[in-house]
Amino acid sequence: MKDTEIIHPSKSNTWEKPKERTSLSDVNQSMKVPVNASTFRKFLAFVGPGYLVAVGYMDPGNWATDIAGGSRFGYSLLAVILLSNLMAVLLQSLCSKLGIVTGHDLAQACRSHYSKPVSIGLWVLCELAIAACDLAEVIGSAIALKLLFGIPILYGVLITALDVLLVLLLQHKGFRAIETLVIVLIVTIGLCFGIDLWLSKPDAASILTGFIPTADLVTDHQKLYIAIGILGATVMPHNLYLHSSIVQTRQYENTDKGKREAIKFSVWDSTIALTLALFINAAILIVSAATFHKAGMTTVADISDAYHLLTPLLGTTLGSILFAVALLASGQNSTLTGTLAGQIVMEGFLNLRLPSWLRRLITRMIAIIPAVIVTAIYGESGTEDLLILSQVILSLQLPFAVVPLVKFTSDKKLMGKFVNPVWVKILAWVVAAFIIVLNVYLLVQTIFG
Repeated sequence: MKDTEIIHPSKSNTWEKPKERTSLSDVNQSMKVPVNASTFRKFLAFVGPGYLVAVGYMDPGNWATDIAGGSRFGYSLLAVILLSNLMAVLLQSLCSKLGIVTGHDLAQACRSHYSKPVSIGLWVLCELAIAACDLAEVIGSAIALKLLFGIPILYGVLITALDVLLVLLLQHKGFRAIETLVIVLIVTIGLCFGIDLWLSKPDAASILTGFIPTADLVTDHQKLYIAIGILGATVMPHNLYLHSSIVQTRQYENTDKGKREAIKFSVWDSTIALTLALFINAAILIVSAATFHKAGMTTVADISDAYHLLTPLLGTTLGSILFAVALLASGQNSTLTGTLAGQIVMEGFLNLRLPSWLRRLITRMIAIIPAVIVTAIYGESGTEDLLILSQVILSLQLPFAVVPLVKFTSDKKLMGKFVNPVWVKILAWVVAAFIIVLNVYLLVQTIFG
């Protein structure tokens, strides 16, 4: 389908303005789904997008908040990780539904339904969120390069900027190539932390207790700050835009039955991938709690410090090396998907008709320039605060993506028979309200507390 083609509203979908281009037009509907095949084979055709989304739930920003939470509060913030993950499963399922049913990604939907000033405002907020997210990812990758190879952090930041070339190379080979690399890197992260988890010998009873939420998660301001950082690092705004677009890379039947089947398999894909992300996130916090908190080191939040402290506490250099390898894999995975999200956001909100390499370069530079400036000024000092602050910024931007998503998927005029059932509407609005209330509470506590 050509970029210049006008996609007119269907009878079951009423859009104020028609969509003027397909989302990620160079790969849109590029992967055919077998029609007469077993359920398992059809599911395999949909495996991939969920893992690209899951990458954002285990990026270096998560590491900073998980390490800080584990060292300071032990296992008690595991409940926040679990709650954030359940919220992510719900919200990403709504993204799949929006993209599959309407053919619009979330950015395009916002542009179609809101005035130009509102759309521009939402675009700016999303770009700020991507820049904040990329700050964490780039710094994380640069720290990993320094820990493994001794490369200075500023040079490491510049090296990670080259990932835009990797995106171009892989997408030229097809979208499945990107998905394959992402899945391999996720498995690498999982294996590294699985071994670190075994080496740290955590207390099983304390882990189970940590998954039960307590009142002090809200009443303790320090816990709340880290908790909202974990929320921001887990449920990431740009992931909502990303997922609603990349589910459209599958060429499913354009019928009610085909769409319903596509929604089902896409939700399976994202739920399984996010469960793996839950394991990795929890593992980072558990390793931090079982090593640093247990040893009385309650102020460890800097990734470099965590790397250097793991060896004496675990009694082997293997734990530290695996930690750094997983960090590098995490950072590169996250910058790769962040570049795609930036392209989707810019195309969807602004409808820019630029060559694909130039679109990716612009969106990448929007994110990388602040990271270079901040890293050049602060170096390694302040990395801890910058990483955690970046995740809080993500959380503060989250309502501006969640509210439109819930609104669109709950609108019968737009979704037709695929509109959210009443129980999903209620649950989704409760999640949105919960995010907003937590953010307002944090701001009030920060200003007046």
